[in-house]
Amino acid sequence: MEKTANRSVLKTLEFLEYFIDNSELSLAELVELSQMPKSTVFRIIQTLEMRGFVSKTVNHQPPKYHLGLKLLEFGNIVAQRLEIRKIALPYMQQLRDSVEEAVNLIIRDQDEGVYIEKVDTRGYVRVYTQVGRRAPLYAGACPRILLSFMPDEEITAFLKRVEWKKIAPGTNMDEHLLWKWIHDARERGYTVSYGELEPDSAALAVPIRDFTGQVIAGLSLAGATSRFTEERLGYLVQETKAAAKSIMNQLGYTESITGK
Repeated sequence: MEKTANRSVLKTLEFLEYFIDNSELSLAELVELSQMPKSTVFRIIQTLEMRGFVSKTVNHQPPKYHLGLKLLEFGNIVAQRLEIRKIALPYMQQLRDSVEEAVNLIIRDQDEGVYIEKVDTRGYVRVYTQVGRRAPLYAGACPRILLSFMPDEEITAFLKRVEWKKIAPGTNMDEHLLWKWIHDARERGYTVSYGELEPDSAALAVPIRDFTGQVIAGLSLAGATSRFTEERLGYLVQETKAAAKSIMNQLGYTESITGK
């Protein structure tokens, strides 16, 4: 299906692009660049200012506009996500070699977890996971580790708006059970899932915190259910937590921040 662009959105984005080559622009200069009516330009720039994407220099006459701090916030998020992939990859490879299971790195994107890095196992039996894959936060060990360390009020709001779907035979559809798993994850520091996203597959995940102590990602192992036995689980958790700790050390996290 052919994709069509929203003209209003495109025009708004064009206004932000004007500031790539111009540190400051007046309303008249924006009108000249856009070739749009002054009233339309004013409405667009006023909306961007209200949302923090542009700021106005009040001590300049006529007033001039420049990019706002909201874009710095977005830039920091993108930079952090790129940084964590680079930092985590060698530790993910070491973890894969140690436990002989696939290793995934996942971050939250609103109501979903997004897989941003993966290291496949060298074994014959593999669980298919693709970079860019998305999963709802309630399903699977790695998405659920992100959900578990969100504030309770955010979790409650998420559960009110989410549309529950049976993704695989093991997908949990019970909200009370989900809350129990969330509290278990907070207490134990890891989550486990069996057949929640793929049949006959299992996963475990641990949180990754940044230098502020905030959980910004999840690190998970994934493989055949037969390899995630109760006897082996303790070893897998230990190795995954050790890898996560190495990654967090590189991100500047110390346990004294949260006491966990």
